Amino acid sequence: MTVHFVLPGGVDDPASPSGGNAYDRRVLDGLAAARGIAAREIAVPGTWPRPGTAARSALGRALGGIPDGSVVVLDGLVACGVPEVVVPHADRLRLVILVHLPLADETGLPPALAARLDAAEREVLRAARAVVATSPSAARRLASRHGLAQVHVVVPGTDPAPPATGTDGASRLLCVASLTPRKGHDVLVRALAAVADLPWTCAFVGPGRSPVRDLVDRHGLGSRIELPGPLSGPALAHEYATADLFVLASLAETYGMVVTEALARGVPVVASAVPDALGAGGVLLPAGDVPAFAEALRRWFTDDEWRRDLRARAAARRQELSTWDETAVALAEVLATLRP
Repeated sequence: MTVHFVLPGGVDDPASPSGGNAYDRRVLDGLAAARGIAAREIAVPGTWPRPGTAARSALGRALGGIPDGSVVVLDGLVACGVPEVVVPHADRLRLVILVHLPLADETGLPPALAARLDAAEREVLRAARAVVATSPSAARRLASRHGLAQVHVVVPGTDPAPPATGTDGASRLLCVASLTPRKGHDVLVRALAAVADLPWTCAFVGPGRSPVRDLVDRHGLGSRIELPGPLSGPALAHEYATADLFVLASLAETYGMVVTEALARGVPVVASAVPDALGAGGVLLPAGDVPAFAEALRRWFTDDEWRRDLRARAAARRQELSTWDETAVALAEVLATLRP
C-alpha cells in the first residue's frame, strides 16, 4: 500500500517544534517499518488553518495529483479549515484526517471565528473515510461535537530514555511548551511567584513570542525563570535529565506529548489538561487555576513524603507508555480497514 501523507510545511523546522509536527514525522517514518507501507510525504506551506490563496491552490493541486482510490492521510491543521478544497476529493480518494487539536479549541479565538472553524472542521471530518485522534478524550469530544459514528484513537509513542538524575530532588523545574496563550505560561508564572520564598529555578523551553518575559520581569523572577527558546536533541535531553519536576499549565491539550517525555524519564509531573498522557503518573489540576498550581508547588517543595509518592507514580507510569513503533502499527491497522 502507498499512503500519501499531507503535512503542514515546516514540520521539521527546529525553530518551531510542536507535538503535532513530531507525531507526524515519527508516524510517517514508522509506517514502512511497521507494515511495509510506502509513505509519500506532501508538505504544503501555509498559515494553516487559515491559509492564503496560494496555499489553498497548492493544496488543491497536491490532492488533484493523487491517483483515484489512493489512501491520503491529512494533518487536521491543513485539512480542517478548508472544506472547499478537501471535500471535493472525498469521493475519489480514501481520506483520513489526523486531528491533533480541534480547531475551535485554540485559545483566544474570537467567537465568530471559532464557530466558522468548527463548522469547517465538521464538514471535512464528516466527508472523510476515517478520523483519527491522538487520545481517547479527544476522540470522544470530536465524535460528540461533530456527530461522528467513529473516531479512531492512535496515541503518541515515546522513546525509551534513562531515568533523570535531577538535581537536589526538588528545586529544578521544567516546562516544555510553545510560548502561546493556550499553554498557560501566565498561570505558571503567577503560581511560581506565590512560592518565591522557596528555593527553585525553572526553564520555560519552547518557541514563540508572547508577553511571558514581561510577566516574568513584573514578578521579579528574571533570575529564576529561564527562557532558552526551542531546544532539541542533546540540549533538550539535558533539560529533561536534570529536571526534578515537570510542570505544564495548559488550558487545552489533545494529548500532551511533553508529559510522556518527562514520564519516560521518571520525572514527576504537575499539569493541567493532559488526563490521557498523565494517567495516574502525577497530579492533574484544573486548567487556569493559579491557586491550585501554587498550592501543589508549595507542597512539592515542602512535603518529602509527597515528593516520594509522585516519584513512585511517575516510575509506574513510565512502564505503561507505548512506543512509536506501536503508534505506527496502530495507524497502519486503521489504514488497512479502508476499502477502495
